[in-house]
Amino acid sequence: MHDELKYWYLRDHKLFWTLSMSQIKQLCITTGFKKATKGDIIYLSSSDVPRIFLLKKGNIKIVSVDENGNETIKEIIQKGDMFGEISLETDETINEYAKVLTDEVSICSFLLSDFEDLLVKNPNLALSYTKFIGFKMKRFKNNYSNLVTKDAKNRLASFLKDWAEREGIQEGNKYIINNYLTQTDIAQIICTSRQTATLLLKEFEEKTIINYSRKEIVIKDIDNLMLISIKQE
Repeated sequence: MHDELKYWYLRDHKLFWTLSMSQIKQLCITTGFKKATKGDIIYLSSSDVPRIFLLKKGNIKIVSVDENGNETIKEIIQKGDMFGEISLETDETINEYAKVLTDEVSICSFLLSDFEDLLVKNPNLALSYTKFIGFKMKRFKNNYSNLVTKDAKNRLASFLKDWAEREGIQEGNKYIINNYLTQTDIAQIICTSRQTATLLLKEFEEKTIINYSRKEIVIKDIDNLMLISIKQE
């Protein structure tokens, strides 16, 4: 990839706003870039060369695999997000991979060692990165809280609301989401069976709260979505 394009990709990300033009250009020298298509595996936690990835375009899912081979979607990565060895250390107990969800993704990547050197040399960047990771950890904490305290219906409603507010096209109280997730994906995200997720989506449709298809999800009124999830049957 041409360094000029790398420069603008990095320059546009708020994490690197504290860097000067010359520092960004220097970073371009050590930055890798690749494109991948739907279904491609682009990251394995078992890799011998630890990296940090920055997603510039598309969507990716991080899948965690337990000792019995069971898979759970740990996180959906969106444009501008980072993944890989973001804790700045490798953990051999973690078994996960990243898989492309959308037709095409664009990714910048850094060797973990190069990124650590960059943080050491740029305290302002290190502070920005700490805040960035803190925000991600807060999101994980909220997701974990939802899993512990809410039933499947509430978890689905919360997930759809969060997805809509982060990526949906808003028209008043209505949101239109480009649906790149399968029902199995959604079931894994809210930690329930595919059958339960399917039944809940149908229930939301029957109560005219959403329109669901493989291509898009329309939330007709986001306030009603949250209300229906807490009604007692």
